Amino acid sequence: MIRPLHRPRLPVFLCAIWLATLSLAVAAAEIQVENISIRLEDGVYVMDGHIGFGLSDTALEALDNGVPLTFELHVQVRRDGAWIWEESLYDQRVRKTIRYKPLSERYSIDEPVGDGNSFVTRDAALAALGTLRGFRLVEKGELDPDKHYQVHVHVALDIDELPLPLRPLAYLKPSWKLESKWSKWPLER
Repeated sequence: MIRPLHRPRLPVFLCAIWLATLSLAVAAAEIQVENISIRLEDGVYVMDGHIGFGLSDTALEALDNGVPLTFELHVQVRRDGAWIWEESLYDQRVRKTIRYKPLSERYSIDEPVGDGNSFVTRDAALAALGTLRGFRLVEKGELDPDKHYQVHVHVALDIDELPLPLRPLAYLKPSWKLESKWSKWPLER
């Protein structure tokens, strides 16, 4: 009787474990736009919300070693059901940089307006980085009363702002691909 050849299943099993571990590591490093609320304040729509910065171990290690991380918040107000080539009613990009200062042993956030903030812990700095308060969108008079609108929000790490020696590696490694999915929130009138 001829027996069929049995190949060892251990390599397949190890590959499956490695892929599962890799997918868990990538899933843990995720930026999420959460709890967006939009209100009308003095004739202008204003957005509040929170961005959860779940950074990869690679990005956290770089931050803790003094590498500044710049994130870009991209906000658009678009007509509900607009085609991709239609112009947005509002399109704004805001950049914020979080960095660790080893001499003072503090984290800071550099904002486009103001002096920024200083934090003792990394978690406090990331929480502050993700807080949106009073983000001005559009004036009520700019909206067509017969149309519905949505606010689109996206956040991503700007790899081009990393130090030059780190950029090629950041473009190639998935652990540096830190961005949220585009989220859509209704602009209630």
